Amino acid sequence: MTTYYFIAASKKFLTEEEPLEEILKERRRNYKENNRNIDFWLLIKPKFLKCSELKDLYNKIPAPQAAVISTDKKFITFLKLRCEFVAHGELELPNNELSDPLAVDEQDI
Repeated sequence: MTTYYFIAASKKFLTEEEPLEEILKERRRNYKENNRNIDFWLLIKPKFLKCSELKDLYNKIPAPQAAVISTDKKFITFLKLRCEFVAHGELELPNNELSDPLAVDEQDI
């Protein structure tokens, strides 16, 4: 199992109201320059938020939800501080409810 860290909010908030695209582009550029593998992903309607341990959080975030998930705790902490009004947490995956941490609910995307 791997620990994944995340921020989550409504899709509209993360993709329209925050400069997230700019932050992620800069991070990708930095990773490329330093020959690092990508360890963060932007997910629209992520399935991991539906896991039983995150059910209360899932219900508090306006639909459709979006999240940035990563194995890098420092990066997610940075995003939490940069994008103040987001939920954050961590989750061990795969677990008995979800095998793919990057799975999304493809209905109505």
